Amino acid sequence: MEKVMQELGKSLTDQDVNSLAAQHFESQQDLENKWSNELKQSTAIQKQEYQEWVIKLHQDLKNPNNSSLSEEIKVQPSQFRESVEANGRIYEEQRKLEESFTIHLGAQLKTMHNLRLLRADMLDFCKHKRNHRSGVKLHRLQTALSLYSTSLCGLVLLVDNRINSYSGIKRDFATVCQECTDFHFPRIEEQLEVVQQVVLYARTQRRSKLKESHESGNRNGESDDKTKNADRNYLNILPGEFYITRHSNLSEIHVAFHLCVDDNVKSGNITARDPAIMGLRNILKVCCTHDITTISIPLLLVHDMSEEMTIPWCLRRAELVFKCVKGFMMEMASWDGGISRTVQFLVPQSISEEMFYQLSNMLPQIFRVSSTLTLTSKH
Repeated sequence: MEKVMQELGKSLTDQDVNSLAAQHFESQQDLENKWSNELKQSTAIQKQEYQEWVIKLHQDLKNPNNSSLSEEIKVQPSQFRESVEANGRIYEEQRKLEESFTIHLGAQLKTMHNLRLLRADMLDFCKHKRNHRSGVKLHRLQTALSLYSTSLCGLVLLVDNRINSYSGIKRDFATVCQECTDFHFPRIEEQLEVVQQVVLYARTQRRSKLKESHESGNRNGESDDKTKNADRNYLNILPGEFYITRHSNLSEIHVAFHLCVDDNVKSGNITARDPAIMGLRNILKVCCTHDITTISIPLLLVHDMSEEMTIPWCLRRAELVFKCVKGFMMEMASWDGGISRTVQFLVPQSISEEMFYQLSNMLPQIFRVSSTLTLTSKH
């Protein structure tokens, strides 16, 4: 098309360019339809093969003496050594830090919860460890079996106000979701389209109500600003709001909460009433009402460190999030009757070991810790 546009007015007329553009568009549409159909066919074939494998596995489990089953699920020593060596290389590059705590919350009726502090990438809970093919299949089977249980797992992703998967951690998360076919829920693109439609409908209803209240004279001039703001952010969500995607093809996650935050989270003066903090409260409330017993939260409300995030900044932010989450967890007793849960606080991988251990020392000072278990990797 670039060459055609260069020849416009020389050897080609506007009609010629329009005709070529139409042909180019048709060929592009045909190519997209072709690959879309092939993708649907491949997905259907994979789904059928996986279903047959699950049925065969179920039948083989009834026969404990089945040798083919034991060979399929057994990890060979050579594969185990490869896995250990691969994990060793990863730990050499970035040693994973983790500490676990058991706490009791509540005045009269105490509820036990598990807390974990980890230095890890949030997407590590979504990626499958591809050391062996059957291992991935069995891991996916375990995730699928717990899909309709009362112990679901979720994580919080911090995103911007646009509902798409084009940039940042949204794109990385979508890439991980596309590595394996989801045989149960719609693709993430389809789920995001549904969210966009819901947001569009909600914004339309909200804008119409604002206009009606303004026309009826029930509001002052401030409603003009609200109406204009609603028009400007017609297709976007606001800080503190979140949308949910469901997955059956991720490693340890069933539900992803996409929490909208703005640049204000990078400042050092946010309070307990900040939209991001209130968004965490609403997410925990959804966890209580939908059997999500394990939730992973970015402790510093950021996924990556930057220059302005000094040691005092990290300590203040961690203290704020710890105290707020503790208050929200105490509220959980009135929401769900006091069910034991696991909350995982994640800090970016670029944070120093010294900073990590300062945060781990802060946690038992805020929560009532029963016992502490420190896990470190072997050298």
